[in-house]
Amino acid sequence: MGQNLAGRAELVAKQSAVDAVGGLKRLSIEGLQFRPARPVPHEDGHLTEVARSDWPIVGGPLVQVHLTTTLPGHVRAWGLHERSTDRLFVVKGLIRFVVFDGRAGSATYGQVDSLLVSELSPGLLIIPPNLYHGWKNIGDNEAAILNMPEKLYDHERPDALDLPWDSPQAAALIPHTW
Repeated sequence: MGQNLAGRAELVAKQSAVDAVGGLKRLSIEGLQFRPARPVPHEDGHLTEVARSDWPIVGGPLVQVHLTTTLPGHVRAWGLHERSTDRLFVVKGLIRFVVFDGRAGSATYGQVDSLLVSELSPGLLIIPPNLYHGWKNIGDNEAAILNMPEKLYDHERPDALDLPWDSPQAAALIPHTW
């Protein structure tokens, strides 16, 4: 059926973000975690828990919280931390997070995970050290993302390495196009 359809050979089957019972499909990269959250309605609005110290996924004390924004259509990638874990939560907007495992010797070396997160479908994304990560604001408005890294930012010796997403080096290394 559809063999006589112009462009049929170029079509790609959609991939669902959920399984047959509505649960989020698991991320494949070793150490990468996502804890879905849900806004709880009340008489005055909604409350959404972002992070709690008793959640095992948090993995340590909250030492710093900062808010970063990204304009519509903009990409923020590829970042990597050698010593710190990022804990990201989308407060506003629609974000496509992408993570690449470039760790030699990792069981998931070469894998790419992609995850859509928004204020309507929020959750806490945990990105351990040495994973390339980034995001694109695919919404129509400026997006806001909380980061609660496990280590304080060191202004004298930042644990922040960047590989520009649009560089030839990134294209050769990471099998993802924005």
